[in-house]
Amino acid sequence: MQLLYDLQEWIVLGLSVAALGVEAWALVDCVRRPSDAFEAAGKRTKPFWLVVTVVAALLGVVSIGAIPGLLGIVGIIGAGVYLADVRPALDQVMGRGRTEGPYGPW
Repeated sequence: MQLLYDLQEWIVLGLSVAALGVEAWALVDCVRRPSDAFEAAGKRTKPFWLVVTVVAALLGVVSIGAIPGLLGIVGIIGAGVYLADVRPALDQVMGRGRTEGPYGPW
């Protein structure tokens, strides 16, 4: 039975480290973007997204090795929203994004 508990602890640790990696990626990406690109993309302001990604990364650090609770989930959701919604819009405004969707022009 102890083997199952140890396996569960390793899985939780691996998932929390992976979540922290995603949150750190979102934070570093947000820091590297110019402020005017956020407003040009219509995605709030850079300070707003910096706060979101910093809080997400801090929540990721706090929840390392712990069973994912509400705070850990909030952190990964904040980073996920940035990476899935804001980052592609910034890429498109800065000329690095895709000009067509997977099935042709949007």
